Amino acid sequence: MFFIKYFPIVQTAIRPSVTTMVHRFNKDQLFSQTIQNIFVPTQTASIATSQHYYAKTKDKKKEKGKKTTKIEINESQLREIVNYDAINKQMQKAVQQMKDDFLLHLSLRSTTGAIDTLRITVDGKEHELQELAQISRKNPKTIVVNMIAFPQTIPDVLKALEKSGMNLNPQQDGTTLFIPIPKVTKEHREKLSKNAKNLFTKYRDTIKDIQNNSIKKLKKQTDISKDDMFSVQNQLTAVADQYIAEADKILQTKQKELIGDS
Repeated sequence: MFFIKYFPIVQTAIRPSVTTMVHRFNKDQLFSQTIQNIFVPTQTASIATSQHYYAKTKDKKKEKGKKTTKIEINESQLREIVNYDAINKQMQKAVQQMKDDFLLHLSLRSTTGAIDTLRITVDGKEHELQELAQISRKNPKTIVVNMIAFPQTIPDVLKALEKSGMNLNPQQDGTTLFIPIPKVTKEHREKLSKNAKNLFTKYRDTIKDIQNNSIKKLKKQTDISKDDMFSVQNQLTAVADQYIAEADKILQTKQKELIGDS
């Protein structure tokens, strides 16, 4: 009975309601100022936090836009730690082979010379077509390839001609191949340009393989410091990038020549 009788008093004493407070100070200016003091700082803090976050985001964008530091190639250091001359020679050879392929297989007009040096793979070994056949011109529009000496290699020769990128369509008559020289059309130019890009990709990957194999061998060495290993690894990548950039310039020049923009 005592608890029931005094419960409302205890409740009011412990938890005065918001409604009571508002009613008590409804017309009092002090109440509105109190409410302002409670809520305004929270809003200000929120704005400050938002501005701070924006500044961080802006800084990140600036960092992403920074240029990559150029790696200086120290040939003396490279020679001390890896077989730099051999690596350099292999990459240089890849670029030169790409040049040769461009010259031999990506001319606007297929010439007897280009056919002569066409590489034929027979039983896993490479031969030039002129080693396997007698090559001549029947007329300005037709090349004749006589395969009587090595007739068993005709399927390999046909396959190589098809993949040569010269848009050739040989016609076989016994052991003789007649190769019409294709007309220089827009489609033919575009196909040659595409073949040039494919050759570039092939030799770019070759250079990357040389780089990666060299770095793998480097990481197996235990007699050099981590700093030297990191430095040489970056330099090997820079050397490969230089050769790839050189090959890319050759590609751009060749494509302009083939498309007719030069």
